[in-house]
Amino acid sequence: MKVIEIKDLVKIYNESEVKVHAVNGITLDFEQGEFAAIVGPSGSGKTTLLNMIGGLDDPTSGEVLVDGTAMSNLKGSDLTDFRLNNIGFVFQSYNLIPVLTAKENTEFVMRLQGKNSKECDARTEELLKSVGLGERMNARPAKLSGGQQQRVAVARALASKPKFVLADEPTANLDSKSTETLLDIMEKLNREENITFVFSTHDARVVNKARRVITVEDGKVISDERKNGGE
Repeated sequence: MKVIEIKDLVKIYNESEVKVHAVNGITLDFEQGEFAAIVGPSGSGKTTLLNMIGGLDDPTSGEVLVDGTAMSNLKGSDLTDFRLNNIGFVFQSYNLIPVLTAKENTEFVMRLQGKNSKECDARTEELLKSVGLGERMNARPAKLSGGQQQRVAVARALASKPKFVLADEPTANLDSKSTETLLDIMEKLNREENITFVFSTHDARVVNKARRVITVEDGKVISDERKNGGE
């Protein structure tokens, strides 16, 4: 089943009266349960593409359908609600709320969804244990390492049981051990909960784990390869 459909997507930025095609006519589909990496040099359009898939940026032309819904048709609170209930985001900069504990950061999205405390507590405890932070639930971000903060960010992205997770350079600030741990966690959750993961990355370790590798250059897809049993 297709959870993401991208149709002739274009994003043009005007920089000093020069038009820059950050994304230039990309057409792609992602099936439920994929574990895919979008790779390419800096400036190739990876992050812009991810942002348009997630509704964080509007395309100049073309269309993104998420679970059959055209993202361009969603505005304001409708877009916010759709993202809240369907999409998990993992950012390179973690984007944790400094005054909240790991537990409070993880359950934040569920609280916005109106879930009750019992459900929030159970899901949060399950996820933080799964990412190896069961004993650090009450620690604030400043007391956690970069790898631990990114694991909290992954737990937060998964807390609402989204259909898919968009991860923008999630391992860029992590050492080798933290990267390996994080990728193992995401792969396990991908297989067990059938959550679709789409990464933008420069990291060969992420590419090696991915079952599909999409290469973009100058805003265009130049190759799309499936491996390791990918459909």
